[in-house]
Amino acid sequence: MALSVREYRARIKSTESMKKITRAMELIAASRIIKAQQRAQSAAPYARELTRAVSAVATFSNVDHPLTTEPAEARRAAVLVVTSDRGLAGAYSSNVLKEAERLVERLREEGKEVDLYVTGRKAEGYYKFRQREVAQAWTGFSDQPTYDAAAEIGATLIGAFLNEDPDADGDVAKPVDEVHVVFTRFRSMLIQEPQAVRMLPLEVVEGGEPGSHVELLPLYEFEPSASEVLDALLPRYVQSRIYFALLQAAASELAARQKAMKSATDNADELIKKYKRIANQARQAGITQEISEIVGGVNALADANAGSE
Repeated sequence: MALSVREYRARIKSTESMKKITRAMELIAASRIIKAQQRAQSAAPYARELTRAVSAVATFSNVDHPLTTEPAEARRAAVLVVTSDRGLAGAYSSNVLKEAERLVERLREEGKEVDLYVTGRKAEGYYKFRQREVAQAWTGFSDQPTYDAAAEIGATLIGAFLNEDPDADGDVAKPVDEVHVVFTRFRSMLIQEPQAVRMLPLEVVEGGEPGSHVELLPLYEFEPSASEVLDALLPRYVQSRIYFALLQAAASELAARQKAMKSATDNADELIKKYKRIANQARQAGITQEISEIVGGVNALADANAGSE
C-alpha cells in the first residue's frame, strides 16, 4: 500500500536529521585526521633512528639477547590485534580482524598455540561474542593513542615473551615464543592496509623500508657493553614500534570514518531526493484524483438537472 504524503514528509525529516549527524561526524574526522597524520609523521624519525641503533648493536655485536634469539621450537605465539573503540568507520575493524584470523589460522597450522591480546572495544566484543579467551585488552584510546599506553602494552608483551608475566594466582604464565602485531598501515586518505608484523624475536628492519643494507648502518661504540645497551634499547624499540603501529591505526581509523560518513551523507542526500520525488508524485496523484472527483460530481449534477428538465 502506498504511503501518504505526510508519511513521506516524516521520512524526509528523519533522513535530514540523520544527514546532519553523519555530516558532523565527517567534519570531525576530517579535522582530527590532520593531527593524527602529523603525530605519525613526527614519531617516524625517532622510530627510524632507534631502529638503526638497535640494528647496529644486533649486527656488529655477538651478544645473544633473549629478545633477539630464535627459539629452537616455537610452540606458543601472542597476537596483538589493534582495532577501534567506536564503529561508524566502514570496514576498518572487520578488515583488521580478518587479517588477524588469517594469521591465527596460519600459526595454528604450524602447530602453535595462540594467545590473543587486543586493543579497542571492537576486537574485545568480537572475541567475547565468539567466546574466545583474550589474555588482555586495552580500550579507550584508539583514535588518540598515547606513548604510555604503548609502553604498557609493550611491557606486557615483553613480560609474556620473557616468561615474566604472572597470572591471576601469582603463578608464572606459559612462555610465549613469538609476538605478532596486526594493525592497519596508513598509506593515504584512500588506502589503508591491514598488516601483520612479527615483533619478537626481533626481526630488525631499517624503518620497515625495503632496500636497506647493513653496510649503511652507522658504527657505534657500546658503553658500558653491548649487552647492557641491548637491555636498555630493545624494550624501547618494541614500545616505539607498538606506538608507531597505534598511530598508524589511529590515522587509518579516522580516514575510514571520514570516508564512511561521507558515503552515508551522500546516500542520505539521494534518499531525500527520492522521497521528495515520490512525495510530489503522491501529492500530484491526490490532486488529480480530487479534480477527477469534482469533475465527475459536476457532470453527474449536470446530467441530473438535464434529466429533470
